[in-house]
Amino acid sequence: MSRIAPNIDNDVAATLFQVSSDGPPKSAKSSLTRLAAWINDHNVPFFVTSIGMIFMLLWAGSYKMTAPGAEGIIPLVSNSPLTSWHFKLFGPYIGSDIIGLTEITGALLIAAGYFRPKAGVIGGLITTVMFFTTSTMLLTTPGATVAVHGIHYMSFLGLFLYKDVISLGVSFYLISYFGNKALLLENRGE
Repeated sequence: MSRIAPNIDNDVAATLFQVSSDGPPKSAKSSLTRLAAWINDHNVPFFVTSIGMIFMLLWAGSYKMTAPGAEGIIPLVSNSPLTSWHFKLFGPYIGSDIIGLTEITGALLIAAGYFRPKAGVIGGLITTVMFFTTSTMLLTTPGATVAVHGIHYMSFLGLFLYKDVISLGVSFYLISYFGNKALLLENRGE
């Protein structure tokens, strides 16, 4: 059986969300490789990353729609050449609401991707743009790094922003996963 990859055959399309009853492949000789095969067969990476992304986006989006959430991102947005215009145009509270609604929209589209894969692709595209933009804030936000004996390390703020680099990778993964599923459905004429 092929694994989820860019070149999936039609036989695999029907099993994308099914749990394999075959167990680990016969070629898996060690406990470690059997564990890895089980994780792959049960789509654990997809479920953990997609559900984690959905909850993180819903939580963060909701928080940005509060006064403390809006005030908390002012230094991040204001120091970024890619986003500083946003608060100048909308102000910090409406601007933060727009960012929050964008995050919630991305979460809902990713969740809809379970049933309509193209919606998941759109959700992944939205979060890719979002997390690319916020990842650049590592370079533009004062205090993202601290110097200790001449060597720069990430501060707590820097580590907070760095999660967006990882989330950017998850966004690309979700685009790929949902895109493969959408392609399989298109090829089957659905």
